Amino acid sequence: MVFGVTIWIKLPVATGSVSQGNEMAGKRDYGQFCGLAAGLNIIGERWTLLLVRELLVSALRFNELLDNLPGIGPNLLAERLRTLAEHGLVEQLAVVGDGRAKRYRLTERGQQLRGPVLGLARWGMQFLSLDDRDGGEVRAEWGIIAVQAMVDTGRVPEVDEAYEFRVGEETFGVFVDAGAVRFVPGPPVRAEVVVSSDPDTFIQIGAGMVSPFDALAAGQIKLEGPAEAIRRCTRMLGLT
Repeated sequence: MVFGVTIWIKLPVATGSVSQGNEMAGKRDYGQFCGLAAGLNIIGERWTLLLVRELLVSALRFNELLDNLPGIGPNLLAERLRTLAEHGLVEQLAVVGDGRAKRYRLTERGQQLRGPVLGLARWGMQFLSLDDRDGGEVRAEWGIIAVQAMVDTGRVPEVDEAYEFRVGEETFGVFVDAGAVRFVPGPPVRAEVVVSSDPDTFIQIGAGMVSPFDALAAGQIKLEGPAEAIRRCTRMLGLT
């Protein structure tokens, strides 16, 4: 855990050329003319996708990323951020009121990883075990990712409405617009449905360890709103 330390990484300006990035990080180059290999050249290293997971929730400072990824270490985190920046996936933002501090944010190209990361998270939930639950750390942000991964894109309602999710101490909005869905940090101005739970419960539901019915019956998850809106929201999440 690092406290009171600001690390400012000079990120290179992305040129949009993936091949140039591969030359700068030759050890990650599989040397194959294949889209999967090209992607793994960039995100296949240990910790990289977990770093992307954190930035999919919100922009964060270096020390916040260190806190959220215990075990990565500052040097390795700096290297991973630099690699992502070389390929135009991450950029730095100034922090209002602090001229030295920086936050890291996914670029538009980095945001394109949302679908693959959520798909991988959804697929990986089937391998979670009680040992993982009992011995592993759980964070509210990971519960948010679990909710996003649970969304069934084939069941997104054809309406315009917002749902508020309170996961532990974190709140975020899910906006449905004509069959498309997007996620925004913080509560929506007006939400048709409010869903409250803890991150552990959301992850257990996604992993099939607890049924939605049992979680509702035990008071582990609470739903507020009109019945029809609740039905649309829960159907989208595969809870009904």
